[in-house]
Amino acid sequence: MIEVHDLWFYYDSNPVLKGVSLEINSGEIVAIMGENGAGKTTLIKHFNGLLKPKRGYVKVFGIDTRYATVAQLSRRVGLVFQNPDHQLFAETVEEEVSFALKNFGFPKEVISERVERVLKLLDLYDLKDRSPFTLSGGERRRVTIASVLCYDPDIIIFDEPTVGQDYMQKEKLAQLIKLLHTRSKTVIVVTHDIEFVAENFPRVILLSSGRIIADGSTRKILTDEDLMKKANLVLPQVTQIAYSLHEFGIPKDLLLVHEIRDSILKIFAGGTYDGS
Repeated sequence: MIEVHDLWFYYDSNPVLKGVSLEINSGEIVAIMGENGAGKTTLIKHFNGLLKPKRGYVKVFGIDTRYATVAQLSRRVGLVFQNPDHQLFAETVEEEVSFALKNFGFPKEVISERVERVLKLLDLYDLKDRSPFTLSGGERRRVTIASVLCYDPDIIIFDEPTVGQDYMQKEKLAQLIKLLHTRSKTVIVVTHDIEFVAENFPRVILLSSGRIIADGSTRKILTDEDLMKKANLVLPQVTQIAYSLHEFGIPKDLLLVHEIRDSILKIFAGGTYDGS
């Protein structure tokens, strides 16, 4: 679905991406992580053609993005920007969310049904007549998510979607990602939210200084202290506790709260935690 081969990109003469290669298959849920300036946002902007490779290539559904327009790619690749103010422009929330559907020529009844459904899903229905620019940062971010979900692209990319969201909204976002997965959507999320990734993503791509330094199992990557230090990221909280209790027989590769709870209970019971 997405194939990136030896991708190089420069801002002026400064290389931001340095020989990046990866593949993301249909229906995958993937988190892209790394410190500020690692090249995460620059990378995902290549997936819908907003940026073009200086060297190498990016193919989406077999289409070389160097020879495709943003309009052609955006019908199948939806990108929710990190800063919602870079994406919002309409006078009301309802107009904002319906814009892409109108632009793509959907029938009025389909537009009305989809807009209502997505606004309710993201707790925005009561705000549909408000100007997006009068909303809170978290609400504006949800409006941009709604505007992409409405036209149902095959690939949905979120850039830092948990910023400004409270616990309940993060939980709803996690459920939304699971729902998209059941519909065979490909979901790519750029985020610094270690706990959110630990709980919801099976695969992590780790960037540092424009290069991929790890790509694989979330558990293997996020519990590797040396690797996380190399990427200037901290271990998940559960993993930090596991490291501190390792001398008592607690495994270091724990990610979830129930895992650390169960392992501690087994140790107290005189057993050894085996992950079961």
